[in-house]
Amino acid sequence: MFATFVSMCKNKEIRNRILFTLAMLFIFRFGTAITVPGVNTAELLSGADDNSLIAMMNLLGGGGLEQLSIFALGVGPYITASIIIQLLSMDVIPPLTELAKSGATGKKQLDRYTRYLAVVLSFLQGFTMVFSFSKTYPTLLESNAVFAQCFYISTLLTAGSMFLLWIGDRISMKGIGNGVSIIIMAGIVARLPHQFTSAYQTLVGSLDSSAMFGGLLNFGLFILCYVLIMIFVVFMQLAERKIPIQYTSSTVQTRKKDMTYLPLKINSASVIPVIFSSAIMVAPLQIARFFYAEGSDVLVTMTKYLGLTTPISLTIYVILILMFTFFYTKLQVDPEKIAENLGKSGTYIPGIRPGTETKEYITKVLNRITVLGAIGLAFIAVLPHALPLFTALPQSMGLGGTGIIIVVGVAMETVKQLEGQLTQKSYRGFMTR
Repeated sequence: MFATFVSMCKNKEIRNRILFTLAMLFIFRFGTAITVPGVNTAELLSGADDNSLIAMMNLLGGGGLEQLSIFALGVGPYITASIIIQLLSMDVIPPLTELAKSGATGKKQLDRYTRYLAVVLSFLQGFTMVFSFSKTYPTLLESNAVFAQCFYISTLLTAGSMFLLWIGDRISMKGIGNGVSIIIMAGIVARLPHQFTSAYQTLVGSLDSSAMFGGLLNFGLFILCYVLIMIFVVFMQLAERKIPIQYTSSTVQTRKKDMTYLPLKINSASVIPVIFSSAIMVAPLQIARFFYAEGSDVLVTMTKYLGLTTPISLTIYVILILMFTFFYTKLQVDPEKIAENLGKSGTYIPGIRPGTETKEYITKVLNRITVLGAIGLAFIAVLPHALPLFTALPQSMGLGGTGIIIVVGVAMETVKQLEGQLTQKSYRGFMTR
């Protein structure tokens, strides 16, 4: 790890990419502190930690929601639009399905449709959010023209979300990692000190000296949970199922230690299912707040099923994670294409005929390991939310645990990409000698 860091510092191109990424993240954090004009966020700020919906949206937005900043929506609308377009391209709308199968050109067109939909969703989400907040917090809007003010603020929030998406594109092109994922990670990392401080105040700060030991023990358990989640996420990201392959031109039996393998990740979907599931759980509650007042029977019922604070809502959360894990794995890994590439490269799986049998074998292996990956991902995603139901740990543990899963996953993918770029540079340098 240290050697990789030293190599990155020595490589001018990668160093410039890192500096560019940091500059873009600085703009993101600076914009997060800019509140939209015409609002009074004092009451919203005080209720951010008490409302699970606001807390979840605030976490994914890097703290921009509690201040109602120009980046309050974050990249959430784009994520939601991606979910919708990907679902519709799965044999639901034939033209979208054809675009999904037509290679890079089709994917570029689908991405364009996703961005158009993201603009619409940003405006609807912004208007719904501001209008519901104005009903929950009467002093939020400084103007009496509620509808006009909501329209104005939602337009600013839409522009901010699209600008943030542009920053993500710049990071993907000229920086390191996936821009959208890096922005989400940066927002979560910025909120972690606040979450740890809040947990300490909840568990230890308000106790007298006689109960101090128990509070410190609970806070230690809080930290231990975070560490265990990080370890488990790293394990899930690195776990692979290696399928042995052999070249048809080889006439000599290959030794086991020299055997070539086809690696299939246990969790090919990474942290995307957690992000998708969280977005789906949050969206209906947000829409419902537009039509119903706080404390109504409908909102109470929806919070019970979608609030991630009850066993029922956690069960639904698990089901969504399992579904999205399989769904995204199918998008990421194509057994038919792998089998085709193996045939073209003159390789085969020992004991398996090339072509259809190879495809079926890879599909079977992929389904089996995806079951393990989906269960493991669901476990580490639900554990932080489940612990506060049975222990004295605060509810913020759940949101923080989800954030840790995303941060560790994105960080590992980014480091892996950097190592790949360093290796590529090494090969180029070798070839030019």
